[in-house]
Amino acid sequence: MPLSRAASSLSTGSSLSTGVWRAPSRRRVRAVRDRLRLIYGVPLAKPHGHPIAELILTVLSQSTNDRNRDVAYLALRERFSALPRARHPLEPAARSASCLADLGRARVIPLPECAGAESSGCDTWVEVRDAPVDEIEEAIRPGGISRVKSARIKSILRAITETAPSHGASPDDPLSLDWLAGQTVAEAQRYLTSLPGVGRKTAACVLLFALGMHDVPVDTHVSRVGTRLGLFRPKAPFEELHDTMLSFTPAGEELELHLNMLRHGRRTCYARRPACADCALNRMCPSAFKGPRELLSSIATLRR
Repeated sequence: MPLSRAASSLSTGSSLSTGVWRAPSRRRVRAVRDRLRLIYGVPLAKPHGHPIAELILTVLSQSTNDRNRDVAYLALRERFSALPRARHPLEPAARSASCLADLGRARVIPLPECAGAESSGCDTWVEVRDAPVDEIEEAIRPGGISRVKSARIKSILRAITETAPSHGASPDDPLSLDWLAGQTVAEAQRYLTSLPGVGRKTAACVLLFALGMHDVPVDTHVSRVGTRLGLFRPKAPFEELHDTMLSFTPAGEELELHLNMLRHGRRTCYARRPACADCALNRMCPSAFKGPRELLSSIATLRR
């Protein structure tokens, strides 16, 4: 489907081709969103409401693939039987094989079998917090670098127990992050990133996927696609990438932009050899059909 003349003209402006990066206009962001929407549709997924589960799962996802992450989580659940049975967070209409294959967050999310808040009436993460670290390490070994992740998980759960009540969690139920839903995005980000080993991407995963708040994770795929499209400043640090992504993402479209950019990075905009000839965004992409040397030259120009 050919792009309109207006959409095609958006390949200039905030692009590598001009030699000077500028923050993308709302019009350009809408054009990118609409083109990605034509290819991948609009994902349907409601927040699953379990921020600690999201936090632990995101830790397990570090430096591994989705399959190993899920195997590690399920093994952790089996080892510590107080953890509840899991179900998938996506709405039934979104559970196509294609969606599950592409959605980086499409994985088993633990939802308590009892009603109510994350920890109310259920011993969910207390057993993990109080377990010897070597038991946690053994359980999550399939996910890779289990020694580092097990220590981090235990440290995070202890830190939540010690600090959450002073930020709004119930003193009777200190191992909970449900109270984050009542905070501003900035306040919730500050708290989560104060936890051991938690950065902006992990915090954004918790806020968006668990609580439906206005935050957007920027992973390697989103970063690559956004940079090549001129949405991000080349070579920007991840903190800046998250701030930029958040600044141009309309409320209510956080999941759509994150997921569709991630899908595009996995299916077409590969790291080493992007399939520009097959890309539906190539007429609006300033990096299209550029070889590694040309692309590096453009990026070097922007950094001057």
